[in-house]
Amino acid sequence: MVTPEDIARINELARKKKATGLTADETIEQAKLREAYITGVKSSLRHHVESIKVVDPEGNDITPEKAKKAQFDKGLRDTL
Repeated sequence: MVTPEDIARINELARKKKATGLTADETIEQAKLREAYITGVKSSLRHHVESIKVVDPEGNDITPEKAKKAQFDKGLRDTL
């Protein structure tokens, strides 16, 4: 999980890169921090999308079967 300190460091390295450039170690650190951040965002988005329930105007659950299965597999839905 990416902490607020990690995000602050990502931003600090980005500013330094624009101003003076980064050392080889800082470039590696920046890449690792960015990868961790992107992985976290993707995971969060995937979890959010998989937990969405689609309902038509009449109130019927029309969630696609693939989404229902993913929700069931993760314990977010009691039945398919």
